[in-house]
Amino acid sequence: MFEWILHVIEVGGYVGIFSLMVLENLFPPIPSELIIPLAGFAAAKGDLNIFGVLIATVLGGLVGGLPWYILGRIYGLQRLKSLTFRFGRIMGLSADDVDGAHSWFKKHGHLAVLFGRLVPTVRTLISVPAGMAKMPLATYLLYSLIGTTMWTALLLFLGYILESQYQTMGVYIGHISNVVVIAFVSIYL
Repeated sequence: MFEWILHVIEVGGYVGIFSLMVLENLFPPIPSELIIPLAGFAAAKGDLNIFGVLIATVLGGLVGGLPWYILGRIYGLQRLKSLTFRFGRIMGLSADDVDGAHSWFKKHGHLAVLFGRLVPTVRTLISVPAGMAKMPLATYLLYSLIGTTMWTALLLFLGYILESQYQTMGVYIGHISNVVVIAFVSIYL
């Protein structure tokens, strides 16, 4: 996965990074923890502008979260839970995931979107209860923008400053990402 993500970033540039971030939000097994630092490496090498990378990653994260928000808004809690019984494996969601995200959202209010964007897996799932709670789109996007920017800037900065360790990091990240993908596919199957 490491090589594939690196290839997409090198060939696609900002559009490739944007596309990877959209996919990362739609399909949680693609980790932003891998995409964003690699984009930071590319910026540190001088291939891309760091601010352009930040914009591409944040916009990709926002666009990628919108289908989940819309799904929650259209289907509501009960219909979404019944949808997960039928298509949960494809969506990567279970009824328990939906209940947990909804309860957590109700408990923590609108700030759940902001802080949820900082937590792996929750980052994607938090959009569903925001939609189910009929959070106004502008409010959802504002909190998502702030949280996504914070998360992205942190990972981007780490990738940028660790550029000199690119080859070493690549070996470790590659092995870790392969284990994560194999584990996810095994659980999924």
